[in-house]
Amino acid sequence: MLKLGITVLGVTDLDRAAAFWTSALNLVAAPEWSSDTWQTLHHADGSGRALGLMVSESPAESHPRVHLDLFTGTTSEQAAEVDRLIALGAKAVDWDSYPENPDFVVLADPDDNIFCVVDLSQAPSGS
Repeated sequence: MLKLGITVLGVTDLDRAAAFWTSALNLVAAPEWSSDTWQTLHHADGSGRALGLMVSESPAESHPRVHLDLFTGTTSEQAAEVDRLIALGAKAVDWDSYPENPDFVVLADPDDNIFCVVDLSQAPSGS
């Protein structure tokens, strides 16, 4: 039976990416499959795999078809998390596709992988 594994991000600097994502999402680098070109990140609470990092020579896409959405519960929490992620090395993105009154902020990780910080209190579903 097939099941979904983990999301994998292509990165140019494995150590930098691991440092960013472990700090950003409270993950831990795991020895599982670890190599010069791969790092598995697990949830710090021991509940399993969270994210894979793989060295890639291809550039990050400016408008990727697949990306990470990171959830917050309030507008103030979203603002605080955006500031925290930027302090960790994320970059604000001059996103040209924001809708009117967006519930998300677009950032890029240190390898220019686009991701969003979503305020679920402002999301269309309200949760």
